[in-house]
Amino acid sequence: MNAHPPRLNRPSLDAYWMPFTANRQFKAAPRLLVSAEGMHYTADDGRTVLDGTAGLWCVNAGHGRRRIAEAVERQLSTLDYAPSFQMGHPIAFEFAERLAAIAPGGALDRVFFTGSGSESVDTALKIALAYQRAIGQGTRTRVIGRERGYHGVGFGGISVGGLVNNRRMFPLLPGVDHLRHTHDLARNAFVQGQPEHGADLADDLERLVALHGAETIAAVIVEPVAGSTGVLVPPKGYLERLRAIATKHGILLIFDEVITGFGRLGAPFATDYFGVTPDLITTAKGLTNGTIPMGAVFATRAVHDALMHGPEGAIELFHGYTYSGHPVACAAGLATLEIYAEEDLLTRTTQVQAHWHDAMHALRDGPNVIDIRTIGLIAGIELEPRAGAPGARAYDVFTDCFDKGLLIRVTGDIIALSPPLIAEREHIDTMASMLGEALRRAA
Repeated sequence: MNAHPPRLNRPSLDAYWMPFTANRQFKAAPRLLVSAEGMHYTADDGRTVLDGTAGLWCVNAGHGRRRIAEAVERQLSTLDYAPSFQMGHPIAFEFAERLAAIAPGGALDRVFFTGSGSESVDTALKIALAYQRAIGQGTRTRVIGRERGYHGVGFGGISVGGLVNNRRMFPLLPGVDHLRHTHDLARNAFVQGQPEHGADLADDLERLVALHGAETIAAVIVEPVAGSTGVLVPPKGYLERLRAIATKHGILLIFDEVITGFGRLGAPFATDYFGVTPDLITTAKGLTNGTIPMGAVFATRAVHDALMHGPEGAIELFHGYTYSGHPVACAAGLATLEIYAEEDLLTRTTQVQAHWHDAMHALRDGPNVIDIRTIGLIAGIELEPRAGAPGARAYDVFTDCFDKGLLIRVTGDIIALSPPLIAEREHIDTMASMLGEALRRAA
């Protein structure tokens, strides 16, 4: 007997080819969300679902923010679209100025707008190559990523990324190499914050310099905290060491902060949290609270100004998108920044993170839990895979949690949680309780 009321007026599911989804499996037992407010979604059967993932790491200020909706409505009725090639509109410049005021590390105050995190990554890689050419280092065409890194789905992003399933089906950019990942289950299991072991893994960049020659390497890109691969936290000293090696060899350092940007760690950016300043930063997601697709690349003045040469009528960077600096997205972003500022959301995580860490690590005695990693308002819970069925146990936890009213995210046999930054202690306790019960049922 169905415990939920019947679903009414469900649309046909045939036409929509869903991204990163087992389409046939989903359409046999769909999970549809129809509205959202605050910390909760409403499913199409009327159930309330607690959002343990901020949508997809992006709804940092919670759902249903009227200020953002009203700003979007005003902008749509004023200027719905304007071209950004050889033209401009005031709100894009205003938004860039507001972002520059909270620039990561106080140093990256030149902003290039994109339409997504994937576009931000490809943009940052192209800026890095253009910079090296502009300063007379045109032989530097190689880019370095990291194993288990996720940098979106553009050809540049999947090339520097290190998630095997994302890479194996598609041709990749030539000349790309990868650092080893930092996951060390044997030495760093069940750590709150940064693990002690692994700073020396940054020396992989020295190895790649010795292998390829520094004169061939333009940039290295890493996520300060790797999210999509299951929450891999950088070991103490790792990012500092990577910065020093990159500087030593004239290699640009790019931080992918699509996930960690805008308060996820209790600081405006991971750059601020870790005290390590890269040359370029990619962002998206929390930039507009997930309401309108948009991304941005932050650059230092040194990188930006290196390209501002040549005839004044010449285009300095042959790159851009139809929707770069889209006026409606900028309106959503400005309203989002106002909410972040008024409610101190960029630092609010510091008020709840101790409770978050304790609640998540209390699950360590659950069946098949082999590691728990927490930092800021993020948690990764790694499960022992079932023999011959990797990913099946975590997927069962995912569907069980959804049926009971909690949205989590899984990648392989790792559960990831990243709730909206407005989460209260009672929300955290509910997540931990529901997840603990689901873990026991999936044993």
